[in-house]
Amino acid sequence: MAAYEMKSHNASVVSRGEARSSESVHERDNAHLQRMGKKPVLKRNFGILSILGFSCTILGTWEGMLGTWQDPLENGGPGGTIYAFIFGWVGTIALFIVLSELVSMAPTSGGQYHWAAMLAPQSSFKFVSYITAWFAVCGWQCAFAACAFLCGTMIQGAAIMGNAHYPALPWQGTLIVWLALCFALVVNVAGGKLLPRMEAIILVVHILGFFGIVIPLTYMADHRDSHFVFLDFENNGKFATQGLSWFVGMTNCAFAFGGGDAAVHMSEEVANAARVIPNAMMLTVGINGCLGFGMIIAVLFCVGDLEKALNSPTGYPFMEMFYQATNSVPGTLAMTSIMLIIYTCSLMGLLAAASRQFWSFSRDRGVPGWRWWSQISPSRQVPINAIILTVIVSTLLALINIGSSVALSDILSMAVTGVYLSYLMVAVLLLIRRLRGEVTHSNDAEDDVVNVPGAKLVWGPFHCPGIWGVLVNTYAVMYLSIVVFFSVWPSKMNPKYDEMNYAVVGVGSVFILSVVYYFVRARHIYAGPVVEASL
Repeated sequence: MAAYEMKSHNASVVSRGEARSSESVHERDNAHLQRMGKKPVLKRNFGILSILGFSCTILGTWEGMLGTWQDPLENGGPGGTIYAFIFGWVGTIALFIVLSELVSMAPTSGGQYHWAAMLAPQSSFKFVSYITAWFAVCGWQCAFAACAFLCGTMIQGAAIMGNAHYPALPWQGTLIVWLALCFALVVNVAGGKLLPRMEAIILVVHILGFFGIVIPLTYMADHRDSHFVFLDFENNGKFATQGLSWFVGMTNCAFAFGGGDAAVHMSEEVANAARVIPNAMMLTVGINGCLGFGMIIAVLFCVGDLEKALNSPTGYPFMEMFYQATNSVPGTLAMTSIMLIIYTCSLMGLLAAASRQFWSFSRDRGVPGWRWWSQISPSRQVPINAIILTVIVSTLLALINIGSSVALSDILSMAVTGVYLSYLMVAVLLLIRRLRGEVTHSNDAEDDVVNVPGAKLVWGPFHCPGIWGVLVNTYAVMYLSIVVFFSVWPSKMNPKYDEMNYAVVGVGSVFILSVVYYFVRARHIYAGPVVEASL
């Protein structure tokens, strides 16, 4: 009995110690946030495992490559796809190092526009951060809508695979998109620990699902030779050179690696964010890069009849490839269901990231109706109004699918262009500050405001020092410039009006409208990241 009481006492002491440790971490996070002028209003429900699952499933590289691999095959071919993936992976590693440095310095939900404000010259930081924010808003809203499109049309494609006589109509796909949006909305509005727990589970599905597809695919399919996989190049877009064709197809690989800042926008809901988020981001690019490369190799060796796959009535070549490998409709649908589950669940994380980014910008008075969108639910401690608006935007964009079958590719391109432009802005600004030696390694005055406009710039716990930091930062800027430039190109030369890439029109319209609003209204009320917490 005495031994039992002693064990109970020890367990109680350990429990109280863990609780105090957790409280001290939260207090330190909140103090760090207050030093950047922000009041802690969101509950920190995410830990390392849940935010890793969140980041991994949103990046979803192997799923993204399967879902959008048609363009790199048509412009680049099998060999071009492999080398485009390697190019994108190396560029993304450099980009993630830069983003990890920045989030370690300033872990706020604002992400890119906060960093742009703290890094830009004092004379122009308001406008630079404002434009950076709108690029991020455009990119994230389009990324969420694109994933919803993929969910809806994949489910339709699976129905076609299961029943060749199924009359797939565009409006049906739109209804399925709306259903997927409702699912993501319910999970996000519920708040609490539901989303973090689901993200940890989806991480397991993300990894095991890879093997659930690769193992039967490589075991059952007829294999192509290595020359086809590594040395066969295509230029179906009829571009002037094979290299130009390769760069155009490469942007789909960039989309598969897009969304690296998702975890950043959850910073104010992550315990020990300055350390945990950089670690999660670097683990994410490592895990997803390995899985994505393995999937690309497996798919290209097992592709079978490539022409038939590219012209699959399902609209998704990977479904035809699964069928050619298994020669079984139930087997194909079982493998496809893994993709459907992951894509549907990734909507939850995309909605969370997109809404937090928009909420943070609203909190700093950068959007029309900012008072409404910046509100936080006192009971659930989530920005419900921003969540609902994000769903409404995608609901309206889904209507485009009824009248245009090429809408998905345009939305994808807008997502890549918008998000990568926001990355490019902050990467260039950080490189300039880095070359000037204007970021210090310590801050002696712990009560001072840091890493906000006009304040001292201090490196966080994650930092790539010296010449290596300069080289990585420079390469990231070069990579981002290439991706942004080619993301607005059409997939073929001399395209017809319905084959054009309208991403430049969409992102350009957002840019023009935001500039007009800035000079009419925003310049009077937007002052960059608002210092709202008293120290």
